[in-house]
Amino acid sequence: MRVDRVRLMNFKCYGEADLGLERGVTVVHGVNGSGKSTLLEAVFFALYGSKALDERTLDDVITTGEEDAEVELWFAHDGREYRVERRLKLRGDRATTTKCVLETPTETIEGARDVRREVTELLRMDAEAFVNCAYVRQGEVNKLIHASPGDRQDMIDDLLQLGALEEYRERASDARLGVKTVLDGQREVLEDLRKQVEQKEEKDLHERLNELESRRADVNEEIDRFEDQREQARNTLETAEDVLERHEETREEIDSLDEEIEDLRSKISETEREREAAKEEIRNLEERRDDLEAEREELLAEVDLEGADATDAEDVDDRIETLEARDEDLRDDLENVRVAITETNGEIERLREEADDLEEQAEQARADAADLESKLETDEEAIDDREESIEELDEQIETARERFDGAPIAFGDAADHLADLESEREELTDEIGDVTADVRTVENAIEEGERLLEEGKCPECGQPVEDSPHVDVLDEKRAELAELEERLEELEADRDDLAERIDRAEELREAERQVAQLEENRENVEQLLAEKRETLDERRDQRERLLEEADEYEAEAATKREEADDLEDEVDDHRAELGEINTERGEIKEGLESLRRIAEIDDERADLAGEIETRRERRRDWQTMNDERRETLSSKRERKRDLESEFDEERVETARNDKQNAEDYLEKVDAKLEELEEKRTEIQNDIGAAERELEELEELRDRLDELEERCERLESLYDEAETLQATYADLRAELRQRNVETLERLLNETFDLVYQNDSYAGIDLDGEYRLTVYQKDGEALEPEQLSGGERALFNLSLRCAIYRLLAEGVEGSAPMPPLILDEPTVFLDSGHVTQLVSLIQSMRNDFGVEQIVVVSHDEELVGAADSLIRVEKDATSNRSRLERGEPLEAELVVSD
Repeated sequence: MRVDRVRLMNFKCYGEADLGLERGVTVVHGVNGSGKSTLLEAVFFALYGSKALDERTLDDVITTGEEDAEVELWFAHDGREYRVERRLKLRGDRATTTKCVLETPTETIEGARDVRREVTELLRMDAEAFVNCAYVRQGEVNKLIHASPGDRQDMIDDLLQLGALEEYRERASDARLGVKTVLDGQREVLEDLRKQVEQKEEKDLHERLNELESRRADVNEEIDRFEDQREQARNTLETAEDVLERHEETREEIDSLDEEIEDLRSKISETEREREAAKEEIRNLEERRDDLEAEREELLAEVDLEGADATDAEDVDDRIETLEARDEDLRDDLENVRVAITETNGEIERLREEADDLEEQAEQARADAADLESKLETDEEAIDDREESIEELDEQIETARERFDGAPIAFGDAADHLADLESEREELTDEIGDVTADVRTVENAIEEGERLLEEGKCPECGQPVEDSPHVDVLDEKRAELAELEERLEELEADRDDLAERIDRAEELREAERQVAQLEENRENVEQLLAEKRETLDERRDQRERLLEEADEYEAEAATKREEADDLEDEVDDHRAELGEINTERGEIKEGLESLRRIAEIDDERADLAGEIETRRERRRDWQTMNDERRETLSSKRERKRDLESEFDEERVETARNDKQNAEDYLEKVDAKLEELEEKRTEIQNDIGAAERELEELEELRDRLDELEERCERLESLYDEAETLQATYADLRAELRQRNVETLERLLNETFDLVYQNDSYAGIDLDGEYRLTVYQKDGEALEPEQLSGGERALFNLSLRCAIYRLLAEGVEGSAPMPPLILDEPTVFLDSGHVTQLVSLIQSMRNDFGVEQIVVVSHDEELVGAADSLIRVEKDATSNRSRLERGEPLEAELVVSD
């Protein structure tokens, strides 16, 4: 893998930056705190996203004071070009990823998780493996040495993907056990099927089926005979019923005529009474009309028609239409506001109810699940306790807010204030670390110079000299040491002062969190208080599932409460608008009621006039109607006399006897046929059962054959899984041993390169990844026994050897990320820095590492660069900027 270009916008200390990287060794140089390491962090973040941030969050990535950030990375891998882009945006107090895209030669992948998964598969290493192999971050130079042999083994096994073989072996073992379980179950089913087949074969089902079919044919023949006789009886019945029906119709017509005659006589009398009643109603309606006229005059006196004619109904209607139109507009506005309030309240209620339910469930799950039954009996006491708790919470909230009295910041600003102070402390800590490293370097140089001085050698070059050696260089070092120590004391004093300010800021931040928590607790208590009175029975149903869902409920409840609080302001605005509309509608309503009543009176008076005229017409119609009824009455009496002369009693009696005999026979034959049908159905069911049993027998035989074949396949699969499990175990052990041998060889090659003229003979790496350093006199040392600079250089050698092992692969070569070293000289003196330069040059020239990126403030490393990038920070804007420089020729000068 080769990083070609990285572009930044608002990433940490960078406003805008665009950097192209070349093959060979690139040194990113600048003073401490200038933003060198941030470039490497940007490359790491572009590849792995939030997994590259350790304990930090996305909020820390965006430059302070900015709303969004972008990182874009172009890289080549295995001969193909790729581009990854990530964009972040600050929403409230949290940052989220708004765009994450990986462009490959064949497709475009979107989404943070999918991009990280694709990068992991592409490089064959996740974020942790990347920092264990290719990216030596600042402060982690001794990570592998300080790790236990077991942790070191896990790190290297994961890098070489040997952990996957153990996972495959465990999967094979699980599969083998699973196959064994299934095989045992199938064998039991097989034996059960054999018994079922034997039982059904003993029933002689074919002979039983033939006997049942013969019985069914006999029953069908008897049913046909009885059905023919029933048809004859039905014909006789129909003839008799026809005669009786005609007789009944005549009788019914006579009865109907009697009723109609009586009805006509009654209606004539009733109509006469109605004519008298209508006359009285006309008199009452006329009185009502006069009353309405008086009421109209009173209402007109109260209504202002704005210059219109009070007696003109059209002017009244126009005024009503005007007010109704305005009321309609207001009603539409009112409905819209009500809908908005209802929907918003519904949403608020839904969110709060859901949040309340979730919080109640979470609390009940953690505190009351074990003794919920007993607490149900004491709920009334709990209500009183919670009311007192609300008062206590109010007091606690007030007390917490009082902590901001006299504070340098307002309530709500503590988090930002603390973040600013921590950022300041981080920069100060970095500077103290740099100064401390410089102090140690100068102390080591003074110690080495004094030793050489005692031996009569030059403290500057280490060569023997005649007479008194020069000591000027030691005086300069001591003066430099004094300045550094004085600077260190100043920085430590600043750090102590800053620590006190941070402690106070943390106290204020804790007060804000306490207020937020107390207010949330108060809302919870109030809601629980209300729900305690209504939902006692519901808790019995929640007891079993609350423990599992509590964590999810609490997180979801907090989100829903925030959404509900945001909607409350909208409801308040809508309610104010609702009040204004209702006030105006009330005024319109009063006017409309009077105007409508006037219009109603006009309509009612017109209706009364119509009703009076209608009743007068009815009286005339009723008179005509009674005259017509009297004529109809005479006609019906004549028809009745004619029908009474048509009766034939003898024929009717014969029809009654035939009908009775046919009904008796049909009743008996139906019962007989029903009996035969039941018998035939029973036989048919037996036939169906026999046929089904025969089908089941064939199905059981087929299933028996299939199950025997399945058991044979499962037995073969069990043997294969057992073999596969052993193969994975043997392969993992073999590959680990081969990797240990190869890593030991590569480590010794790298170690010899660094210490070829020193006192160390070699390194031993055993099968458990334990490291031992041998001096040339044969004495064995643990890596921790080396000096600080030697230990750091030893660890860099180990990391380079692991990098070479992964690059070579098990067979052939594998594409690797660039070798990235972030401040590798922190624990190195000038002599060890020279050895580090040799190591870097060998990784590039002798071992063919295509791209090496080194971040350092050490000038000596600049000489090893093929490409130099200088980083400076603007003191005014506090933003870092990049400048490409000319690399210096590497040159080692030995002075006397």
